[in-house]
Amino acid sequence: MATASLPPLESLYTRNAKRTRDIFAAESGDILVEDESTSRVRLAVKIRDEYRDYKELPPALLSQQGPVGPSRPTSTRKMITSGDSIDSTTSRIISTIDNTPQAKPSTFSSNSKLSEALTLHKTTRTIKPEYHAPWKLVRVISGHLGWVRSVAVEPGNQWFATGAGDRVIKIWDLASGELKLSLTGHISTVRGLAVSSRHPYLFSCGEDKMVKCWDLEANKVIRHYHGHLSGVYSLSLHPTLDVLVTAGRDASARVWDMRTKAQIHVLSGHTGTVADVKCQDSDPQVITGSMDSTVRLWDLAAGKTMTTLTHHKKSVRALAIHPTEYSFASGSAGGNNIKKWKCPEGAFVFNFPGHNAIINTLSVNAEGVFFSGGDNGSLTLWDYATGTPFQHMDDVPQPGSLEAEAGVFCSTFDQTGTRLITGGADKTIKIYAEQT
Repeated sequence: MATASLPPLESLYTRNAKRTRDIFAAESGDILVEDESTSRVRLAVKIRDEYRDYKELPPALLSQQGPVGPSRPTSTRKMITSGDSIDSTTSRIISTIDNTPQAKPSTFSSNSKLSEALTLHKTTRTIKPEYHAPWKLVRVISGHLGWVRSVAVEPGNQWFATGAGDRVIKIWDLASGELKLSLTGHISTVRGLAVSSRHPYLFSCGEDKMVKCWDLEANKVIRHYHGHLSGVYSLSLHPTLDVLVTAGRDASARVWDMRTKAQIHVLSGHTGTVADVKCQDSDPQVITGSMDSTVRLWDLAAGKTMTTLTHHKKSVRALAIHPTEYSFASGSAGGNNIKKWKCPEGAFVFNFPGHNAIINTLSVNAEGVFFSGGDNGSLTLWDYATGTPFQHMDDVPQPGSLEAEAGVFCSTFDQTGTRLITGGADKTIKIYAEQT
């Protein structure tokens, strides 16, 4: 009698091992690796099941939609090449590379040849800074009775507004420095000002938790934006949307619909006072700097953080977005306290070394003149492209002030970029201009 042949054990063993692994994989902490086609199918099913009914707006809402959302940087907006770029496929590429590369002998015949090559490499990396004419103080304007904490130039370049510790917003003629108007209404220090380029509106915020919209044709408050739980330290207008962003001591930035006064988003995540906020029309549309020593880049549509930059050691008090280059700078206290970042991902580019003070304010113009103002009254002007300082100055307190009242709190360039306006602790506004 012939014995029945046994089935091959190899396939049974493999099947058994697979089943055992499926049962106990979760307990062993193994992560089951999906191949790309499986994950693509899974995502396709999820998109179909969960988002099928929400992919498109109803026709009634669709007809109301304008071209909203972040715009791409314009062709005039220059991308910078320095700084690390974050590539999402990097990890996948790295994982496919063999991690044991064979060491190869040097192609240089001698040490001197190697040092020559390194020297050449070093010289090619050095960028020569552009020449900028020195700046000088041309006008001192007094009139406020408290520290001047905020300044904004109107889009037509005819006048500028300042806000101070005396709770008054003053409108000044830019050419002559004469006082044109005083606006009262805040009951504490006015910490932020912005003039709309598309409406006849001036926006202000202060330590009294108030955010006000002033009609410049009637010179009165027409809207209040209620919601902040503590003092409001900074505000910024979106360049293309009817949106206002304010930030303050309640560790949040709030996005408001300019017309309806509705609060669109509360941008929460910071753990300390948000000292400065800036808006631009391409991502990141909102950037905040906080006393928790971080800078956050926000997704305005979702109201969530895109990136948190943790390079600063101390509180970040000032931000400046370059008008034509797709980058921004941030300033804090301590060494290496001014840093340049590349948009949109927030890659670190370099430090501006040498201004060792608590930085209260930063401004930059289209010509690449970058200004930093310190709490001790020190002023530095830099070449923005290379981070080279070309002029150091000290703020001179007006006669009758204490020597300690030399701090610079706010600054802005006018629309032409040829005049720099600063406000300080000696209650004066100083205007600087390029020496011709």
